[in-house]
Amino acid sequence: MARKRIMSDRLKEEIAKDLGFYDVVEREGWGGIKSRDAGNMVKRAIEMAQQQLAEEAKAK
Repeated sequence: MARKRIMSDRLKEEIAKDLGFYDVVEREGWGGIKSRDAGNMVKRAIEMAQQQLAEEAKAK
């Protein structure tokens, strides 16, 4: 069974650029990043989602 994509490639690239390891992604692909960097990507994506939900709730 194929895994469902949670984050778009564009979002992953944006976060990798923000965290400073996009150059590794360009050279080696996503398999070349450190597990710590992958974890930090997930953490940042969660923070972004929580912020968006808070803003949406505030707007109601």
